Amino acid sequence: MIFRQVVHDDLGCASYLIGDNHAGVAAVVDPRLEIEPYLELAEYLGVRIEHVFETHNHADHVSGHGRLAAATGARIHIHRLVAPEFEHEPFEHGDEFTLGALRMRALHTPGHRPEHTCFLLTDTRRGQSPWAVLTGDSLFVGDVARPDLAVERSEGARGIFRSLRDQLLALPDHVEVWPGHLGGSMCGGPGMDLKVCSTIGFERRHNPLLAIADEQEFVTAAISALGAQPPNFKAIVELNHGPLLTDAPRPAGISAQALASLDESPGTLVIDTRSDTAFAAGHVPRALWIPLARGGFGTRLAWLAAGAQRLIFVCESEALGVRAAALAAAVGLHEAVSGGGVLQGGIGAWSAAGLPLASLRRLPVSELRSLLDSAPATQVLDVRDRAEYELGHLPGSLHRTWHDISGIPDGIDARQPVAVICASSLRAGVAAALLKRHGVQQVLHVVDGGVQRWAALGGSLSSGREADSPALA
Repeated sequence: MIFRQVVHDDLGCASYLIGDNHAGVAAVVDPRLEIEPYLELAEYLGVRIEHVFETHNHADHVSGHGRLAAATGARIHIHRLVAPEFEHEPFEHGDEFTLGALRMRALHTPGHRPEHTCFLLTDTRRGQSPWAVLTGDSLFVGDVARPDLAVERSEGARGIFRSLRDQLLALPDHVEVWPGHLGGSMCGGPGMDLKVCSTIGFERRHNPLLAIADEQEFVTAAISALGAQPPNFKAIVELNHGPLLTDAPRPAGISAQALASLDESPGTLVIDTRSDTAFAAGHVPRALWIPLARGGFGTRLAWLAAGAQRLIFVCESEALGVRAAALAAAVGLHEAVSGGGVLQGGIGAWSAAGLPLASLRRLPVSELRSLLDSAPATQVLDVRDRAEYELGHLPGSLHRTWHDISGIPDGIDARQPVAVICASSLRAGVAAALLKRHGVQQVLHVVDGGVQRWAALGGSLSSGREADSPALA
């Protein structure tokens, strides 16, 4: 039989090509928008992709089911509760599908979403017992799915508890667990592992949420660690509901002169995807910074680009521009990609055209103490999540989560220097560019570490909320 996991590292998503090479038939489960890996694998293995299965209507990424159906003629299968706006074959709990010697059985596991379904796999050439389950967004390695993307969160958590108990934990210990997400995805919690698979038995013994036998205790634990909901998730759900998307937008090239005329246009965002040092040295004025080389580019972009009509990417090559646009499309920013483009010739062409460059000062965390002593008017803005801030932060620092910066934060004097800090330096860099765009005159990006590095160097930390911090109101 055929079983291949395809991981989308940037979004932390896992999809699967499964089938029977002797029968020449295959299916894709939970396809990503970029379908080329499935087509290449199918050609290499000599099989036809005849089916596409969805565990649920996804909220964090745009599905490739429409593109796969257009490219291969495959039939799309999804639980009847979705009732999408495209041709499909609905299934119910207990329905079985045969791909040569591979048998799939649908296990309805609501909670993450009402329609959520897992798929139990049996290789009938080797026996009649199931050997693996594709758990989608229900059970992860080390964690369980978040319950707040379709229903009230307590109701969703109760659904997950019952689905885990009634369906997944009823399976034999040897059954392998292959999830729909790995660590880094926003569809799970902090316990989600980067490991690609597990077993029912191992998760039963070592997954802390599965050790909770009381339903209310489980609900409390499941919702207490919830982070911010995936950005743009309602729009993504609508895109996945249909009509089918059969093409992926490709960015057009845009000259430096054309970009200069667009830069102040409402709805236009320039996204610089280069390294932090390259961005700091010189960038298009008012550009935002999200590094393409680091995981989570698409998710961060979705936070910042809500409502954008046009996205212009500044990259080191045309190929990287195409990659940035693909990740933008994967989080539902199709129209902004179609209306935007990639700066031709990169920042070098902008500079060669005699257009102005902006810069950003980088401040090693090891130098922050001396700066605060010599320039006491310097403000410190902590842009980590609220829970991180309350566990420990620089005394007197203000707080605003990086993706909530929609203007100059309360309590910040835009005329005085602002040092932006996080846990490492990535979120601080994104936030520093946002502050510059919103008019803060002197922004310092704290690099080479963050709050914990500050503490390791002997700096003091406070816990809880700063009582006099307007940014926390």
